[in-house]
Amino acid sequence: MATIRNPIEWSVEHVQLWSRALAAGRQGVHHDGEKVNSLVPAIRRIDVADLKDVLKRGLDDFGAYRTDVIFLCLIYPAVGLVLARAAYGRDMMHLLFPLASGFALIGPLAAVGLYEMSRRREEGVRITWRDAFGVLNAPSFGGVLALGLVLMGIFLLWLLTAQAIYDATLGPGAPASFGALLHDAFTTRAGWALIVVGVGVGFLFAVVALSISVVSFPLLLDRRVGADTAIWTSVRAVLANPVPMAAWGAIVTAGLVIGSIPLFVGLAVVMPVLGHATWHLYRRVVRPPAG
Repeated sequence: MATIRNPIEWSVEHVQLWSRALAAGRQGVHHDGEKVNSLVPAIRRIDVADLKDVLKRGLDDFGAYRTDVIFLCLIYPAVGLVLARAAYGRDMMHLLFPLASGFALIGPLAAVGLYEMSRRREEGVRITWRDAFGVLNAPSFGGVLALGLVLMGIFLLWLLTAQAIYDATLGPGAPASFGALLHDAFTTRAGWALIVVGVGVGFLFAVVALSISVVSFPLLLDRRVGADTAIWTSVRAVLANPVPMAAWGAIVTAGLVIGSIPLFVGLAVVMPVLGHATWHLYRRVVRPPAG
């Protein structure tokens, strides 16, 4: 019969899990003792129609555990509001849109606990929000950390680039108000240059982030591989399925934009649905190991 543990016991257990996971992180980038060719998974070709089933399965996972995942994912709108307030209060309101769009760059990392919940449900295990911390026992948790740092670096580089684009168009001074920013952006030649260049460059950042992460985090949770193998597998998946992956990127971007508009509150629903669906996309694209 299951026993109810007190918060101290639960916390001690997860501190121990973190310690073991960080100790294993040294092998996160590449597993030296294994043949690289034997680690690279095979890729399936899929159609855009397969994305409908992927989203359906993601919704099913969300429906089965929506109370738990909404509780877990309340952090996303909270973080979004904190970032927005920080930007607005420090004369950085021109970075509000880059911050909001940046969720698409770090979303795969933010949703890693949701992949784990879908993985466990797939195995028939009863789960709660606490099981999201099962990622600490992942076969390649060191790789998860390494790849997470890569995505965070891309996110920070995007913010620096967005600042540089603003300085070269409407800057370098901060806008007088949010209304003045909108007016200058949509009614001046420099503002339209800001929009066109910003969207174009942001698209390139999104393509890079999608290519290296679309299936890499689920793969690292599922198998003992290095971050280099996971990234290469993700790139191969995109190259083998350019149209479906482009459609998937559009779905993710649209979902995050819609979820961010009402004060980021919608992210508490959008993020778990997309996170669960990403696990099923991984299952659809990456072939299981032979034997």
